[in-house]
Amino acid sequence: MNEKLKWRTDSRKVAYTTPIFSVNSVERTAHDGRHGTFVEIKSPDWIVALPWLRVDGVPCFIMEEQYRHGSDSITREFPAGLVEEGEPALDAAMRELMEETGMKGSFTELGNVCPNSAFMSNRQSFFLVTDIEKVGGQSLDANEEIDVITVPVEDAIRDMGKGAYDNGIMMMAIGFFLRYVEEHPELGLRHPSTESV
Repeated sequence: MNEKLKWRTDSRKVAYTTPIFSVNSVERTAHDGRHGTFVEIKSPDWIVALPWLRVDGVPCFIMEEQYRHGSDSITREFPAGLVEEGEPALDAAMRELMEETGMKGSFTELGNVCPNSAFMSNRQSFFLVTDIEKVGGQSLDANEEIDVITVPVEDAIRDMGKGAYDNGIMMMAIGFFLRYVEEHPELGLRHPSTESV
């Protein structure tokens, strides 16, 4: 990579704070002396858990349906949430899965990325969850209402990016899952079209 593309950070000031992120004003200087003021969203890191299981032999995901205020719509997503200060991403994924579904399992990190490097500074970690076990009920925040559903993996892949699956972070999750499946074909994506759950 061309290191000359990197800008030096001169100062950073908080311009606005919300309960889930802050907006920063960042002063930076390029290698050739150009100077600019840029917007940075400072948010906690995020996690996504992809709970995977077989139902009557069919590979499925545990997913959630909930209302999202940003899009003013009901979406279908994987369990996800914020990493608390000082909390490892794996612990956050285990906590969020338990809170939102009452389930636990074996976690494998699939990868992590910056959700939008143009103006965000946080990281998003993705975890595959297998050997799922239902051990309790939901423990939701006051303003959360989540329906937990089972969706065939093929259906989720086919429909991701459309309709209720209109969430870019879930597209990232599917991308990591598909790359993992290339090396772990035992997760099996195909099932007979006559089977359903």
